[in-house]
Amino acid sequence: MTASETPESEERTGEDEERTVIRAGRNFEEEFRLDTSEAGAFLIELGEQLRDDDELTIVADEWELPFAFGEPVELEIDYDGMGEPELEIELELPGRTDETAPDIE
Repeated sequence: MTASETPESEERTGEDEERTVIRAGRNFEEEFRLDTSEAGAFLIELGEQLRDDDELTIVADEWELPFAFGEPVELEIDYDGMGEPELEIELELPGRTDETAPDIE
């Protein structure tokens, strides 16, 4: 895709012309297979960002995803103990809204 074909929901960053910024108006999904220590390090960094701020940016080699999150955060724990046991932990962050309530006159 050339720069002229880049949708409005994407833009190139100034410091790295190869990295696409994922913006609102686009669906995006990427899956990673990591060893447990790397996944743990990622979760620690994510947890610290959630605790300390209300925005985060997730960055990979080819893309970055800035996200301003709101409240409440949804945490789901799903354990399947049948066959090959599996534990799934899902965190859902709602986007922060900039809307304000209407005036009362």
